[in-house]
Amino acid sequence: MSNSHIVRIGHITPSSNIMLEPLTYQMNESLTGRVTHHFTRIPVFHIALSESTEAQFRMEPLLAAAQFLADAPLDAIVWNGTSASWRGIEFDQTLIAAITQETGLPASTSTIAFYNAFRDFGITSVGLALPYNTDISSQIVAEYSRQGFHITGNASLELSVNREIGALEPDAIRNILRLAAIGSPDCIAVVCTNLNATELIVEMEEELGIMIIDSIAVTFREGLRIAGVEPNVPGWGRMLAARRF
Repeated sequence: MSNSHIVRIGHITPSSNIMLEPLTYQMNESLTGRVTHHFTRIPVFHIALSESTEAQFRMEPLLAAAQFLADAPLDAIVWNGTSASWRGIEFDQTLIAAITQETGLPASTSTIAFYNAFRDFGITSVGLALPYNTDISSQIVAEYSRQGFHITGNASLELSVNREIGALEPDAIRNILRLAAIGSPDCIAVVCTNLNATELIVEMEEELGIMIIDSIAVTFREGLRIAGVEPNVPGWGRMLAARRF
């Protein structure tokens, strides 16, 4: 297959993230030769309700990162971060409009990806599985509720350092998924692109009987969607196995 037929998706990534790149490559294996993924980073170290956290997600570094990505011949760009889930969707809407204006490329974000997936699968109630501290988790509950989703439960791990989130053991992630399932939601949303629930989705969907929409997987799906590739990727849970945008 010639290079002209390869779809290329650019990702803006938090600098302290160790999970989303290798997992994105793994999920993409069945699309080898058709789709490639390309990454650039912005400085992100901690997640809290503070001025220093807020400064990490300013428009200027995100837009500059998008412009660097667009130096390559890409087909789409995604902000692979969940900051709008507590800051408000309006920030991401402004960001993607600016990226498209500056680069001419379709753009989206992890938070917008969640809302698109919820719509596509008819999700109205959500159980949240989060690594964050209480302040951030409460803001996510408020923001999801503002968007019209009923939050059945909120299981959090009380972490604020992104490196610690990336170092979590699988059993800790399994535990918050089980807690998030207690209210029998339509789905469990795992909100953080450095939390590796991705490799546990198939196992835990079978155990819990509930769809799991994980940040890394849903952003992968969104990148494919805006680049015009059907996200039919078996082996990674119900969401990616479905032939639905």
